[in-house]
Amino acid sequence: MTTDLVARFQKRFVRSATIDIDFVQSTTGFSVTALIGPSGCGKTTMLRCLAGLTRPDQGTIQFRGRTWFDSTTKTELSPQQRDIGFLFQDYALFPHLTVEENIGFGLRHLTDAERRSRVTEILKQFDLKGLERRLPRQLSGGQQQRVALGRVLVRKPKLLLLDEPLSALDALLREQLRGELRQILADFGTPVILITHDRVEAISLADRVAVMSAGRIEQIGTIQEVFTRPSNASLARLVGVETVAPGEIVDTREGLATVSVGSASVLAVAPSTQTRLVHVCIKGEDVSLCRELTGPTTVRNQLPAIIKSLTPEGPLVRVVLDCGFELTSLITRPASDDLQLHVGKCVTAMIKAPAIHLIPRSV
Repeated sequence: MTTDLVARFQKRFVRSATIDIDFVQSTTGFSVTALIGPSGCGKTTMLRCLAGLTRPDQGTIQFRGRTWFDSTTKTELSPQQRDIGFLFQDYALFPHLTVEENIGFGLRHLTDAERRSRVTEILKQFDLKGLERRLPRQLSGGQQQRVALGRVLVRKPKLLLLDEPLSALDALLREQLRGELRQILADFGTPVILITHDRVEAISLADRVAVMSAGRIEQIGTIQEVFTRPSNASLARLVGVETVAPGEIVDTREGLATVSVGSASVLAVAPSTQTRLVHVCIKGEDVSLCRELTGPTTVRNQLPAIIKSLTPEGPLVRVVLDCGFELTSLITRPASDDLQLHVGKCVTAMIKAPAIHLIPRSV
């Protein structure tokens, strides 16, 4: 395994908190790292520092063994020397230039023949053939996004930074382009760091996730690690864990912990560290519902529950339950219809023990 990017720097602001970054991106080849966190936590500032557009107050930034910034030795490479591709949130296309002129804008150092060859290749790869002479205002949102990405990638940068690349598109188009964007990025093989506020987008596009909060990287790891095993309760809520409730371990045996939560009791895999007070974290998709048990099951937790609310969310239904503590389940619309769910109905909530993540808490 090689380390592509090591960034340890600090940036202070007059009217806001300090951005204090400790970020390592390791990869064996192409990878996408999603940077997520609440608005104002420093995500865009981090990208700007990596790109050389904002100067950190102190620290170091290295990429593949080459130092881009070091406050101690006063090393600071320009954005051009770092050879980074940066796709801004609004795409920043030149409104007076055609599609092919926008794509070829950064290739003026090449001969005419080389520039035409590169632009033609991008037009083909990004399905933009036939649109060469159009201006940005004559393109759809998805076409503008492909032109902007093509303009960045035609230079074959060493690192690609994307600031919410799909946010300017409507919800339907974002959904259509997620898979397409991942494939485009994989074809170029350039390591990518992208900012997103969309949990589904992060899961669809990224291999790894870095979670920022109040100017710091709080957790970094694979999609599976971060979204199913967040390191603290705040991060659990931030990455979309629907149920985060205080609990107390009352017994541990054979690797399983019996946890008192509210007026109920659940079985979970015991935490690796010895602790009594915990946060009980349960993802909505890990909670299945049934009217009543009709036979034997291997599911350890079978909780009688009363439905408090039902909220349709696209193809899913969010079901909030009272089972001695507030528990949220996410089920499909057909499943909801089949169960004939309604507020006040009694159901059984079923949760496998490994699906319950316990995080130690102090109080």
